[in-house]
Formats: sequence, structure tokens, C-alpha cells
Amino acid sequence: MADEGALKAVAEAEAAVNSQGEIVRTLKEAVKAGSGDKAAVDAAVEQLKALKVTLAEKQQAAGIEPAPTGGRPAKEKAAKPDKDKGSEGGAGGKTTKKETKLGLSHPKATEFTDWYTELCVSSELISYYDVSGCYVLRPWAYAMWEVAQTFFDAKIKAMGVQNAYFPLFITEDVLSKEKDHVEGFAPEVAWVTRAGDTPLEKPIAIRPTSETVMYPYYAQWIRSHRDLPLRLNQWTNVVRWEFKYPTPFIRSREFLWQEGHTAFATKEEADAEVAAILELYRRVYEEVMAVPVTPGKKSTAEQFAGALYTTTVEAFIPETGKAIQGATSHCLGQNFSKMFNIEFETEERTKQLVWQNSWGFTTRTIGVMIMTHGDDKGLVLPPRAAPKQVVIITIPNSKTTPEGLAAMTEKAAELHAALEAAGVRVVSDTRENYTPGWKYNHWELKGVPVRLELGPKDMEKGVAVLARRDTGTKEEAAWGDVAGRMPSLLETIQADMYTAARAKYDACWKQVTTWDEFMEAINGRNMALAPWADEVEVENDVKKRSAVGELQGAKTLCIPFKQPEMPPGTLCFASGKPAKNWALWGRSY
Repeated sequence: MADEGALKAVAEAEAAVNSQGEIVRTLKEAVKAGSGDKAAVDAAVEQLKALKVTLAEKQQAAGIEPAPTGGRPAKEKAAKPDKDKGSEGGAGGKTTKKETKLGLSHPKATEFTDWYTELCVSSELISYYDVSGCYVLRPWAYAMWEVAQTFFDAKIKAMGVQNAYFPLFITEDVLSKEKDHVEGFAPEVAWVTRAGDTPLEKPIAIRPTSETVMYPYYAQWIRSHRDLPLRLNQWTNVVRWEFKYPTPFIRSREFLWQEGHTAFATKEEADAEVAAILELYRRVYEEVMAVPVTPGKKSTAEQFAGALYTTTVEAFIPETGKAIQGATSHCLGQNFSKMFNIEFETEERTKQLVWQNSWGFTTRTIGVMIMTHGDDKGLVLPPRAAPKQVVIITIPNSKTTPEGLAAMTEKAAELHAALEAAGVRVVSDTRENYTPGWKYNHWELKGVPVRLELGPKDMEKGVAVLARRDTGTKEEAAWGDVAGRMPSLLETIQADMYTAARAKYDACWKQVTTWDEFMEAINGRNMALAPWADEVEVENDVKKRSAVGELQGAKTLCIPFKQPEMPPGTLCFASGKPAKNWALWGRSY
């Protein structure tokens, strides 16, 4: 009989072969759909061949007759699975499970794009759809969106915002009512032109955003100062038919978001809300996702089409040297209220136009979080964002008796219940037809923050082993202390992950004053904080001049709210004109 270590090595090697086979299949499907890379397929196939050789060696060392690799990992020859016991999720019945994809073939540091795409598929976040640029969000991804949604929804309701829903379709006349707005979105608007076999008399747009859907009704509902403020939000999907290379969560043709649309009697009220909402977006990223961001104001060239001004939180991915616009909060001023005649009667019985805002964040938050924290083993999820914060894994070995296995399973259930009672999101993996090593890899790929191990020695000692996903460090906790220890451990992990991400982010922030320093920073995969003249013409010139080979030019990410001191006489780094402020620049997604 092979020892436990040899059997574990076989199981892990077989899981690696199965995982790589799935990767090859996924890459081939991407090539077939027109969005993949044939060279990546060839490289993945070569890696699959090498993994099969390794598997054969492990099988030979364990004294196992090599067999065709299938969807099941090697079974322990000890205790037989109990068909009455359920596995993950509690369903009883058959113990044969479908193959679960494991492992990553692309390193994050050197093959970031392929690493990210592979991770999104292998960790069961998405599946590719047959419409390019659209993706199926699987439960693990959607649960992350629900975490962000729950956090933000509670906060805006406490501010007095109410949820509503408006239709998906927009008539061409209404969409075209605000000139700057429609010109900003025109290239991305998808149109419905036919119903069945009958051409429509007028095409109907699918919403890229909902200002023009909602504001005709604001004009109907707002009559008096007593009707203000009007503060509505909707959780919905939008379609923007982008032609840039699609990237799961980051850039897609359909995505989920929330969009808030509000109306006030005064600009001061509108300004206060813009700032308050942006602070909530910062908290979503930094407090929930453990992703550092820079709050600031967009330049005139980069602000929302039709807005008076736009504020933003900007994230940054060091591995690619690119920034990502995280979320935006816009003051629309009275631009849309003029177009849609949204006015109210004041207490003095005069007529005034309302001041309006719009604000939104999307499922892009998930992509930014994945890019920031993921590693070569898979997702690394901050506890507050994780669908499950702890996974309990039992570790029977070849010497475990049926009675010992039953006691181990019972203790796992007790710990599960205690953790749930303590408010911890927990899942138990007591499946007997997968080796512990295979389970470790599976849940590491899924990014669960803490793995709770329970094996024969732990049963003897009355302890559980707590292993952190982010650092790999382990500690023991007595059974009676587990539920009390876990919340503080999760908060420590959350804080440590933010601290580590912040250190990387800050290391990519370079303050410069000359063009040469600017280019050195940008080409070094950094952001550059530079004094500038705050002119559209200067920004357009910088975009052109900073484009190098296939690398896109840099643009303003934002004008950070926290401004360094600007000595008198400071000149714009690009134009030599008097500088008006410090702007954060970078290449971006």
C-alpha cells in the first residue's frame, strides 16, 4: 500500500493534468471565437504533455498502474465514501463529482493578460458567451458583486436615496436631446432596428446610461421645492458596444452597475452629495476590496459627457503599469434640467431649474480586486469581499477508521455551526473522494481567506489548524477558541492585504516636474504626479507625445484632492506655461 504522501502526490499531479486539459480546451474555444491566441494554445498543450509525464512518474513511484487521466483525482484506499453523506453544499447522493479546474499556467509577473483571463475562468468566476465582449457571471463572481451591492445599498438608503427601475430602451429623439451627452456615447450605443421580421419605424437604443430615460419623468414629478430633493438609484445592466479588446469585468459590452440620479434645489446640496458618494466609492474599494485608490476630479477632457464636473477614484495595477477608473460621481449642474425642463417653484414662488447629479460603480470592482490581490495560485480574496471566508477541510488518512472519520466529520460540523453563529461565512469540504492536497489547491484557486484543517493529529490534540490564503502562515487554535479567534483573524487579514496593496500602489506614485522625469516614470510602469496648465490642448499633446511604439499615450487620471504645495512660478511640465495644479497622469485601461 502506498503511503499517504505518495498518494497525495499522485492526486495533485492528476489534478494538474485535468486542470491543464481544461485550460487547453478554454484557450481553443477562445481561438475559435476569434478572441484567443494560437501561440498560447500551443504553449498550453506542451505544458499538458509535460504534466502527463510527471503524473506517470508519480504513479510509478506510488506503485499505481498508470491509467488514462479523467475527471477524478486518485482515491484513498482507506475509508469508503458514505453515500448518505453530502459533500460541499450539503447535497447527498453520489460521491462522484465533476472535474473542478485547478492551477494556473501563466505567471502573473510576466504574462499578466493571459494570467488574468485564465484565472477568471479557472476560478469559476465567468464563462465565455457566444457574443463577443459578453460574459456569464458564475455564482462565485456574482456573490462578490452582492457583497459590494449590500454594503453600498445600505449606505445610500441611510442618506435618503430610494431604489427604482426604469426601462432598458430609449427612443432616438430622447437620447439625442442633450448634444454633448449623445456625442460622448454615440459610438457605443447599440440599436434595436427590427421586431421579428418587421423593421421598426424608428430605431430604439439600448441604454448606455439612463439620464435621458429618467429625466423626462423628473420633469413630471418635480413641481415644487417640496418635491426636492429627489434621490433615486437603480441596480441594473447597461450595454456599451465598445470595440476595444474586451477584458472580463474591466471592459465588456454588457455589465452590471448601480446608477444614482438626484435633483436638488441648490448647487451646495448637489456638491455635498457628489463628495459623499465618492467617499462611499472609496470605502467600497479600500474597506471592502482592500484596493487603494486616489480620489480626485477629472480634467475637462476626461469628465463625463454633459457634466459640470466629474469626480473619480483611480486604482492602479503595478504589473501592467496601467490605471483603472474605479467609480465616478458627477455634478451635472443645470445642463440636463435645461434640456428636459426640470424646474420647481421656490418658496418665493419663482421658477428655478434643479441641480442634478449622477453617480455609478460597476462589476469592474471585481476585476480590479482580482488584479490587485491575485497570485500564481489563484484568487486571493479580502475577507470582507469573499463569498466564503473560511473553508473547513477534513484530512483523513489511510489509517483513519470509519469511527475516526465519523468523529472528524462531526467535529467539522460543530466548528461550522460555531463559525456561522459568530457571523463568519463558512463552507465545509468533507468530500471523501478528493485528497486533501487537491482540496487545498481548489480552495486556494477560489481565494478563500482561511483554510481550517482538521486531521487525525488535530483530533488527538483537540485543535484545528488555521491557514491564511494571503501569506500561507498557519496557527493552531483549540476547538473552543476557533469561533472567537476567527473574526479577529479575518480583520487582520483584511488590514494586512490593504497595507500590502497600498505599499505597492504608493511605490508606483512618482512626483515629477519635467518632461524627461515624466516619461521615465510612465515608461517605468508608474503614475506621474506633475504640475500642469490644466488645458485640453496640453493634455491632447501629452497623449500624442507620450505614446511609445505600441504603448498608448498617457492621460490625466485625476486632479487629486490632496494637492502638494506648489511653489510660486511653477511651470507646466509639458507646455512650460504657468501651472495651475498637480495632476496624476498614467496609461490606463
